[in-house]
Amino acid sequence: MKTFYRFLCLGLAAFIAVTTFESAHAGPPRYIFKVASLAPDGSVWAKRFRDFTNEVTEKSGGEIGFKIYAGGVMGDDRAMYRKIRVGQLNGGGFTMTGISEVVPDFRVLGIPFLFNSYDEVDRVMEKLMPRFEKEFDEKGLVLLAISEVGFVYTMSTTPITTLAELKQSKAWAPEGDPISQSLLETVGVTPIPLSIPDVLTSLQTGLINTTFNSYYGAIVMQWFTRISFITDIPFAYAYGAFILDKKTFSRLPPEYAELMKSAARTHFDRLLSDTRKSNEEALQVLLKNGISLVKPTPMTKAELQNNYREMTVKKLVDDAFSKSIYDETIMHLDNYHKELSSTPQ
Repeated sequence: MKTFYRFLCLGLAAFIAVTTFESAHAGPPRYIFKVASLAPDGSVWAKRFRDFTNEVTEKSGGEIGFKIYAGGVMGDDRAMYRKIRVGQLNGGGFTMTGISEVVPDFRVLGIPFLFNSYDEVDRVMEKLMPRFEKEFDEKGLVLLAISEVGFVYTMSTTPITTLAELKQSKAWAPEGDPISQSLLETVGVTPIPLSIPDVLTSLQTGLINTTFNSYYGAIVMQWFTRISFITDIPFAYAYGAFILDKKTFSRLPPEYAELMKSAARTHFDRLLSDTRKSNEEALQVLLKNGISLVKPTPMTKAELQNNYREMTVKKLVDDAFSKSIYDETIMHLDNYHKELSSTPQ
C-alpha cells in the first residue's frame, strides 16, 4: 500500500544529493549503477544501503560503482520508474505502493489488518519471495531485496478509539494507493489523497488531522510534531523494494551478479532488525514527547480486523492484486498458525 509506505520509502538509499562510489583500482568503475531513493539521509535505510554499496565496490576490486541520487531528487516512485525505463537510472529504492503500479501482486502484504506480528510477516514473506522475484523479472526488473518500514499506526490530533471517531476524521491516503483508499471508504471515511511531501504541511494547516506511519517513520518525517495520539493497533504492514534494471544487471559477469545478490541479502536482512529496533526506540521517544497511545474498543478492533478487511479485499481482488496471490498469502498465513497451534508450549 502506498499506503503508508511511501514515506518509506521505504526503502532504501540515500547519501548526499549525488554520491559516487569510485574504486581503488586503476581507472573508473567498469559497471556503474545509477540508483535513486526517497529515503532520508541518515536513516537506517540509508546506512544499510551505504554498507551494501561499500561491500560490492570493495569486493569487486572497484569494478562496480554507484551513483546515488538521494532524498527524492529524482522525483517520486513514478518518476524514478520512468527514468529507469529510459536509461536515466538503473535502479532505485521504491515504496511498496509506487512499484506495485508495475507489479500489482507486490502490494498484497499491505492489506490493512492482515498481520498481527513480525513472525507472521517473516513467514509469509519468505514463502512469497520466489513468486515476487519471478513477477519482477517478467517486468524487466531484478528484485534484489525487500526493505521494511514496519507496522504503521493511525496517528491523529484527536483520539481515535471507535469507528465513529475514525469516520469523523480528515484522514490522509497516499495518492494512487487503492488499498488504503478503499479501506477508508469502506469504513465511511472520505480520504484526502496527498503525496508524501505534502503530508506534514497538510497536518500543519489542518487540511488533514489523521495520518498513518510507523513510529520511526513519524519521527524521520517529522509528522510526530503535529499529532497527539496513536491508536494502539497495527493498521498495516509497510515495506519497499530495492530493484535494478534487468538489462543493466545482466551485463555483469556471473560472479559479480552473485556478489550483488549476496551482499543485498546480508545487508537487507540486517536492515530488518535495524528497522524493528528503531521502531521500538522511536515509540519511547514519541511517548516522552507527550504523544499518547489510545486503545480501540474491542468492537472496533473486531470490526476492522474482520468485516472491513474482508469487504475491502472483495473490492480489490483481481484489480489491485490477483486472487491467486491473495489465496497463496492466506494459505501461508493459515499454515503458520496451524504449525504454531500444534507446537507444544
